[in-house]
Formats: sequence, structure tokens, C-alpha cells
Amino acid sequence: MAACDSAQQKPRAPYSRRWLVEALSAFDVRQRRRQAVFEYTRNPACVFRLDITRAAYELTLRDGALVRPGDRVARLHFWNEQIPTLPEDGATIAWARRMQRAIGVSLDELAHYLAGRPDLADIAVVCGLVPSATKSQSGQLARIMAYYGFETIPEPHPLPLRERLHRLGENILISFIVLAHNAGALRPDTLMRVRVPIYLSRRILESEFATGDKAVLGA
Repeated sequence: MAACDSAQQKPRAPYSRRWLVEALSAFDVRQRRRQAVFEYTRNPACVFRLDITRAAYELTLRDGALVRPGDRVARLHFWNEQIPTLPEDGATIAWARRMQRAIGVSLDELAHYLAGRPDLADIAVVCGLVPSATKSQSGQLARIMAYYGFETIPEPHPLPLRERLHRLGENILISFIVLAHNAGALRPDTLMRVRVPIYLSRRILESEFATGDKAVLGA
């Protein structure tokens, strides 16, 4: 009883993961510098960062956009700090609407950014490797991104061992990020995340998002 009274008089402080947040933040900064990943807008609703990289293999999108090995492409990365926090009991309709709007705003900002960069005029495709919790959920994610004009094109298989190890490392990092920022959303299958390769023609980006029409989705 005495111990109970003492606990009532002096509540235990909540567990803090500030040290983990700071460590991950420092590591993330180093990784972004190494990969030349940058913010292309200051809009607080943007959920993507960007880097300019080279295509590894040839692909053709539905509108005829062609990418050859070595061509420059714009590659999207999640801006983790600006992604709406996922509720502990999972995604809700309100969260999904916020995320949909954020993606629309992000692509609108990207269209304007590329339009203002004549030195990036050769870039015909925007791409990304989106982590999906499981293979069964990758189809759902592909359908969501298709709304914004993205195509899902399977990667060559099998992936090189180096790439498989790299993605395992990314999955470990994602698990730590979720633990640090939103521990309630951490799931046992985080380490088994697969990637959904998405591609968006620049022509579609400019025609659909330069006016901001889809950025109002979910408003």
C-alpha cells in the first residue's frame, strides 16, 4: 500500500526516446549528404525529398516516355519528419485524406520546381522505391499511387546480393524510425518490407499537377 501511495504522489515519467530520435536524425543527415538528397520546396505539407540519379536499366512508360541506362531521372524519397503521424491503431480515413493531400501538394511543388530548373530539362521520368509492409499490401499501394499517374514496373530479378543487403539495412532503419517517432505503429513485419517501384512521366506530372488540381484532394 505504501508503494502504491508513493507511486500516486510521484507518477513515473514517460519513457523518452529523444536520444534515438537525435541519433537517427544525425545518421539521416549523413546519408542524405552522401546520396545528394535535398528538399526541393519549403512547403511544410511536402512529404518528398529528391535526388537526381541515373537509370540502371531501360524502360518505357505508357505515354511513350523512354529511359535508357545512364539517363538522368528524378528519384523521390520520403521526408519522414513531415509525413502525417500514423495513429497507433492504424490508418484512419482522416489520416488517409491528409496523406493524399500531402502527396498531391508534393507533386505540385515538384512540377513547379522542375519547370524552374532548365538544367534538369533532360529528365523525362520521376521514380521512387516505396516501402510496403508486405507483398500482399504492395498491390494496394500500387493502386493508390496510380491515382497520381504513377506506373508500377517490376524490377529485374533476382536482385544483386548487394541490393538485397542494402534493403535489409533500410528496413532496419525504418523500424528504428517508427520506434522513435511512433512506437505504437511498429509491426512485427517491418523487417520484411518489400519495395514498390513507381514511375511517373514528366509530361503527366506537368499536365496534372502544375495547376495544383490534384493537390486539393481531401481538402
